[in-house]
Amino acid sequence: MTKTIFLRRSLALSVLLLSATFAAGQKVPKLLFDGKSWWDHVKVLADDSMEGRETASLGLRKAEAYVVEQLKRAGLEPAGTDGYYQNIKFVQRQIDENNSYAFLSLNGQANPVTLGDDAYFSTRVEGSDDEINATMVFAGNGLQVPESKLDELADLDLKGKVVVYLAGSPSTVPGSLAAHYGGLGQRWKRYADRGAIGMIVIPNPASMDIPWSRMSLNRAHPSMDLADPEFNEVAGLKVSLVFNPASAEELFAGSGHTFAEVAALGRDRKPLPHFDLRVSLKAREAIQKMNLESANVIAKLSGTEANLKNEYVVLSAHLDHIGIGEPVNGDNIYNGAMDDGSGAAAALDIAASLKQHPEKLKRSILFVLVTAEEKGLLGSKYFTAHPTVDAKSIVADINIDMFLPIVPLKILRVQGINDSTLGDRAAAIAKSLGVKAVADPEPLRNLFVRSDQYNFIRHGIPSVIMDVFYEPNSPEATIFKDWLTQRYHAPSDDVNQPVDLQSAARYEELVRRLLVDTANSAERPQWKADSFFRRYAETQKM
Repeated sequence: MTKTIFLRRSLALSVLLLSATFAAGQKVPKLLFDGKSWWDHVKVLADDSMEGRETASLGLRKAEAYVVEQLKRAGLEPAGTDGYYQNIKFVQRQIDENNSYAFLSLNGQANPVTLGDDAYFSTRVEGSDDEINATMVFAGNGLQVPESKLDELADLDLKGKVVVYLAGSPSTVPGSLAAHYGGLGQRWKRYADRGAIGMIVIPNPASMDIPWSRMSLNRAHPSMDLADPEFNEVAGLKVSLVFNPASAEELFAGSGHTFAEVAALGRDRKPLPHFDLRVSLKAREAIQKMNLESANVIAKLSGTEANLKNEYVVLSAHLDHIGIGEPVNGDNIYNGAMDDGSGAAAALDIAASLKQHPEKLKRSILFVLVTAEEKGLLGSKYFTAHPTVDAKSIVADINIDMFLPIVPLKILRVQGINDSTLGDRAAAIAKSLGVKAVADPEPLRNLFVRSDQYNFIRHGIPSVIMDVFYEPNSPEATIFKDWLTQRYHAPSDDVNQPVDLQSAARYEELVRRLLVDTANSAERPQWKADSFFRRYAETQKM
């Protein structure tokens, strides 16, 4: 019997046993968590004194010190490069709006772009401070997806031009592919190979988590990148703008197309037209730079089996948030209680539970609380490229980011559920706790590449991210929509919001069981043959 067949049969048997237990009406074992200790950690991490935990800030360093203290109390060993810390160098970029500008020109008439109202500059660029004058092309969703035989750039001349695209993807492209090829690095590589010098993204009105008024509010907030040139994914990018959908008609003037037409097609994920724009762009993006340092916090709980204790299951969460910004209703501290105080607190609570209720672990567990997730998944990007343990010893990653226990946990969204046997295990454990596991039903939001698990995946490591979810068109769906509109990346994501402690407790129980199950399984989690992300594991073997 091959290892693959053995693994599948073993997994199938475990799923059947878990399902049979639940179906037989046996009570689910008492939870090890009550939600209260989790919320106590959140209240510390999201306190105003932490000042929103901006990367490299004093507030984040205070949060890191608290995390290290809790990990020590839980009996975990340091696993960084400097005790519990893995120090990382960053370059910070901030827009100088007083010396930046943009104009749209048509038939010799130059019209100013009002920064904040019409558009704002993205600072994820190298920045040269030089003025650019360029024609533009509209590339639909701007995607090249070979697996779906989609090439929206095929009939476009991009040399020396700015690419304009609508965020999203056509329905013919599976969510995993859309998320991968729509990421900044993959996207810009294809544009740069064709000679483009810049890009403008128009958020899809059908999938905007945050209203434009809040998106643009903190447009002058600094961005960051890893200082090491090996991580530069935007070489050659001269200018980058995010354009307000409400002002986007200006881009299409004289083209024979309208943004209303494009948005209607994009809402239904229908194919979009591609064409040259008559409007050209004159812009200067002035960037101020500064060098900074921040750190990941890493600790381990060692396994006991001789031939497996040097393998690791990672539990990851990000500790940073976006700090102090423009005030909303008089509050300028973006506390980040759910994003991702909730995930960091869950990691600490689970670590403490493994001391209070010890498990005999075959593999070791690595707790990785990363920095700079809000700056583009930078802490996890650095860790996965320079892990503090043997890279080949990491067998899986379970990532927690903003799991939102704001309604009872009846439905669990498992991103990655169909990509590896880790997803199967997560679904089986959820079922044993009376929870229904579902795949991500919202591909337009590209969530699977928007948190730290994606960097583990890019290094061939099976990974899942799980969160509390809801039935479509249900009252819970309305609660979530309201939360995203009112609290996501806003000062109101603080400890004064309502949470369901029992939902948080059940979620923690589920994560803990998946963590322990993976640590004690005879076989490593395996990528499924039809998973798009399997290619990364194959690349790592080469």
